[in-house]
Amino acid sequence: MQKFFLFLLAFTSSFVISARDCLDADLILKNGFIYDGLSDQPFTGTIASKESKIIYVGKNLGEIEIQCSAARVEDLTGKYIYPGFVDAHGHLKGIGYRELTLNLQEISSLKETLEVVKNFIKDKKKDEWIIGRGWIDKIWPEKRFPNRYDLDAISTQHPIALERADGHALVVNSKVLELAGIDSDTPDPQGGFIEKDLKGQPTGLLVDLAMSLASDLFPSLTRENDKEAFLQGIKRNVKLGWTQIHIPGGTFQDISVLEEIKNENNLLQRIYFMVSDGQPADRLLDEGPIIDPDNFLTVRSIKMYADGALGSRGAALLDTYSDYDGKGVFIFLEEQTKPRLDKALKQGIQIGTHAIGDHGNRVVLDWYEEAFNKAKEINNSFKPPRWRIEHSQNITPQDQKRFKDLGVIPSMQPSHAIGDLHFAIDRLGLERINNAYVWRDLINQGLIIAGGTDAPVEIGDPRIEFYAAVARKDTNGFYAEGWNLDQRLTRYEALKMFTIWPAIASFQENVKGTIEVGKLADFSIFNMDLMTIPEDQILVANNILTVVDGEIVYRQ
Repeated sequence: MQKFFLFLLAFTSSFVISARDCLDADLILKNGFIYDGLSDQPFTGTIASKESKIIYVGKNLGEIEIQCSAARVEDLTGKYIYPGFVDAHGHLKGIGYRELTLNLQEISSLKETLEVVKNFIKDKKKDEWIIGRGWIDKIWPEKRFPNRYDLDAISTQHPIALERADGHALVVNSKVLELAGIDSDTPDPQGGFIEKDLKGQPTGLLVDLAMSLASDLFPSLTRENDKEAFLQGIKRNVKLGWTQIHIPGGTFQDISVLEEIKNENNLLQRIYFMVSDGQPADRLLDEGPIIDPDNFLTVRSIKMYADGALGSRGAALLDTYSDYDGKGVFIFLEEQTKPRLDKALKQGIQIGTHAIGDHGNRVVLDWYEEAFNKAKEINNSFKPPRWRIEHSQNITPQDQKRFKDLGVIPSMQPSHAIGDLHFAIDRLGLERINNAYVWRDLINQGLIIAGGTDAPVEIGDPRIEFYAAVARKDTNGFYAEGWNLDQRLTRYEALKMFTIWPAIASFQENVKGTIEVGKLADFSIFNMDLMTIPEDQILVANNILTVVDGEIVYRQ
């Protein structure tokens, strides 16, 4: 009887201990190789989350502790868990519309591009607009932009407008030029230009703000069109492993649509939203930032444009292009921009300015510095407000140092370097290319880089971005003479570029960016170790599970 009593006591004690240690969680990820973002080394272990937060990170728990929990358990043996990947610069609505419209991306010649348009047009009604996006001339054997005559050969009955992948140039046919009233006498608008041939006739290429001369005529898109585009973009992003995206530019109607999607429980990834310069900016400056306590839809930033893009020769350069008699264009106006900068500092609004050329970056730094100095005169405890420069592509050495001195965050997209290598040296020459896509130089000065994709300008795939950051070669392994492979990043730096550094750039480092107890349960889970596999294998690794807010939002 005594032996039975002692056995019963031991059994009861064991049960009490097990019950006490039972993990009260909603989701348990066990047996995974965990990169927590705090070091470059993984460990095999378990992550548990309750509601939206991480409650446990550590060694693998015993089966009793896991089995007694009511949590959903995922066995990730042989899989690799990373902090949720963040695209710090992606046009979500544009990504969705790329899925829904004529997509001209990744077509390897002008001839093939025109053939795709020709086939697309076959079942369209007369006078119906043909709008496409994504062509890029950088690898075309024709080595030229398309023009009105190329499109006229397809149709003069349909208005045809095809946007370059960078979003900074639009080629149209004669029908569109006629509808827009563009001829040899049409002057260039501020912040853009109408390309003309040697006889002064428009070629059909409209660059930067000149694009609106044609795009203002496009058929109006509805709110429902926009909502479907956002939903398509979100669906694609979580499939690839993105748990958050920073949207560089948009309207309050966009915000309203995203709020509706959130209320319907379909906002599967987090959004950090920058409103566009102009009326949206003025409204945000008047009303102040919108901070979501759930960290799903935060609005506290304004997107401005200093210049155009390098590929379409709109980036503002200090000296003329090596392959073109021009220095690019400035888009923003001093008398409109500087008052907004001053007001943004007072309101706690972040500024993120598109700047690609060395002149564009210098002017942005000049104007930021002037605004900071004014603020310091009023507030002795002034701290750098984490303002950003989006792209930061071509920066002189003295201006690289000013990024650090002013506390300005470079927001850069590695895939631009591997895409642009097919034309950037032609645009800049071998001397200035040394100042382009200088990730290593900026990091060595102690700066962080918020890594993004600029999709739909680029593909928008985290594997391509990670590969580009560590390889600095195109996806076929090619790189050009003078391409400065010494600017490549380590795997750990690339990981931070898409995790903790975007979190800092969006004031969210206390709640995300690393895998730690108390932070949000956002994870990107791959079937291969991105930190150790050969470079070319990064491109074929697969995201097999995306977790946002403790919920599985994608499973392969």
